[in-house]
Amino acid sequence: MLAFTYVGAGDFRLTDKPLPEIRDSRDAIVKVTLGSICTSDLHIKHGSVPRAVPGVTVGHEMVGIVEKVGEDVVSVKPGDRVTVNVETFCGECFFCRRGYVNNCTDPDGGWALGCRIDGGQAEYVRVPYADQGLDRIPDQVSDEQALFVGDVLATGFWAARISEISPEDTVLVIGAGPTGLCTLLCVMLKKPKRIIVCEKSPGRRRFVEEHYPGVLVTEPDGCKEFVLGNSDNGGADVVLEVAGSEDTFRLAWECARPNAIVTVVALYDRPQMLPLPDMYGKNLIFKTGGVDGCDCAEILSLIAEGRIDTTPFITHRYPLCRIDEAYELFERRLDGVIKVAVEC
Repeated sequence: MLAFTYVGAGDFRLTDKPLPEIRDSRDAIVKVTLGSICTSDLHIKHGSVPRAVPGVTVGHEMVGIVEKVGEDVVSVKPGDRVTVNVETFCGECFFCRRGYVNNCTDPDGGWALGCRIDGGQAEYVRVPYADQGLDRIPDQVSDEQALFVGDVLATGFWAARISEISPEDTVLVIGAGPTGLCTLLCVMLKKPKRIIVCEKSPGRRRFVEEHYPGVLVTEPDGCKEFVLGNSDNGGADVVLEVAGSEDTFRLAWECARPNAIVTVVALYDRPQMLPLPDMYGKNLIFKTGGVDGCDCAEILSLIAEGRIDTTPFITHRYPLCRIDEAYELFERRLDGVIKVAVEC
């Protein structure tokens, strides 16, 4: 089968690999129908994910059809359309039982697919712990509608959930890339008093203004002043940092009011500094880490109810055989790209 493979830092190639097989009674094999490219894939390409294994098939955003299951799999069966969770988790360890599935203690736990074990930018993928890692797509939900459920949409949902947003809050979302937009949709579900999006790209600012007219939009230069002028208590009550660029970590805590919550969703290429002397007295609460992607069934229900729609984010489509072109487009942000759907 065709599989897009991490050969080494800076080197991804479309290769021919054997079809995956059931290795454990809790595995499932999924025929991938639609995949996508995530910024985390670019982090692997750039060599900034040390745990990524050379030779692995990349990709962790996908939907498909169950091809076969191990004898202990009970939640899905061959023929089911499913979303695939970005995280592998056993459902039984200390962390899984508390909903912290990103910290699953299984050797393949956490972000494994497309990083430490073969992922889904391929024709087929093996999914360990299929009862936890797969969710059936409702009949009225299309593959396109469900494509981002297992990763960027789960990330946005998790970030909004842990940020403790109230109806009186002013919420600042920094970054209007794919994950930032998914986070915005999930923040909107909380119905805060005011939402501000900060984004550097003029095209992405226009996208937010056109699709979400009730959301205030600003750019990084002048963001702090804009937030101060559009908040009630000296800054945003909640800040979600989803950009992960050189200056956005500092911007996040600078725009927060005293005693605010700052949720760091972004994955950075290099360490960030926490300048405690400059922050002294703000008494901020920081929430950080990888997504605990255990809300996929609820997200699918919200999509089926028409309360979440990420289909406008799919701006381009490519077949798997042209995935190199899709990566070039996505990495260089050409032609107004937001997300690419890869037909596998």
